[in-house]
Amino acid sequence: MKKETIKTEDSVGQLLAHDITRIVQGDSKGPLFRKGHRIEPEDVDKLLDVGKNNIYILTLEDGDVHEDDAGRRLGAAISGPGTYCKEPKESRVNIFAEYDGLLRINTEAVYKINNLENSLCATIPVNTVVKKDQMLAGTKVVPLVVAESDVADVEEICMKEGPVISVLPFVPKKVACVITGSEVYNHRVNDAFAPVIRSKIDAYGSELFDIAYAPDDSEMITSAILKARDNGAELIVVTGGMSVDPDDLTPGAILATGARLVKQGSPVLPGAMFLVAYLDEIPVLGVPAAGMYFKDTMFDRMLPFVFAGIEIRRSDIVAMGVGGLIMNNERYIVEQ
Repeated sequence: MKKETIKTEDSVGQLLAHDITRIVQGDSKGPLFRKGHRIEPEDVDKLLDVGKNNIYILTLEDGDVHEDDAGRRLGAAISGPGTYCKEPKESRVNIFAEYDGLLRINTEAVYKINNLENSLCATIPVNTVVKKDQMLAGTKVVPLVVAESDVADVEEICMKEGPVISVLPFVPKKVACVITGSEVYNHRVNDAFAPVIRSKIDAYGSELFDIAYAPDDSEMITSAILKARDNGAELIVVTGGMSVDPDDLTPGAILATGARLVKQGSPVLPGAMFLVAYLDEIPVLGVPAAGMYFKDTMFDRMLPFVFAGIEIRRSDIVAMGVGGLIMNNERYIVEQ
């Protein structure tokens, strides 16, 4: 890269080495053109009007990449399925969601990109539920001009690490709910769980096709879960009876079906007694009472994984401890 002085009339196609300021007396002061701007024929008179008869320009040499071109390449490398990029704005390329879904980020790849000398990538939090056209990330190089190798290093990381940023679409599922508790089963209290569960899965375009009630009886709870499986459930939600009280038998009843336990207990509050298991390939979620009262619980953090088709791992649950203390949580109020 070379910086030199050149007559403004001869500068078309060249890159500005610094910002050009325009002052309008009594009105405004700001950049007419920013550094790195490629001068177009219509820009010449504007430059002359602000007294720039000569300007500093940049000449790219072999192996140099302008920040806008570098940003385009970084955006193309970092963006994966379900995302798209826009043109650079002040050298920054932003990445957006192509449709509603769950944001997935290869955090290790982002760490590696940001550990390089001249590149950066900033994202919103991983596993965020995102809407179509929502901004997900921004990327750019730091200097005005970088070496080809700087851009190639980012592209190599992205190629080796797989998709760095992607959005998984939500797929509707047939959902069954087993509501436990002798007080509900015997009609001593009204069921407040079903309206909440229905409302939460409706947000994913899914159907609560079966609701079963069971008292505090392990065999009856187990039987209800197996019946839901046999009826074609693709997600089974079992509510209540998740604590350590003698009458709380739900965890044992879930495992008595032969389900594979992923983890009982979560580092998310509210939702500490949450349980995740798989019956064959069907996710079974054990939801404690907090899921009935609050808008944001561990149940709400797990649903996007299920509807995005991600098999929940123990490590996914453990990782939620950072950011898992949910503050200023609203009560979930549903008309019955």
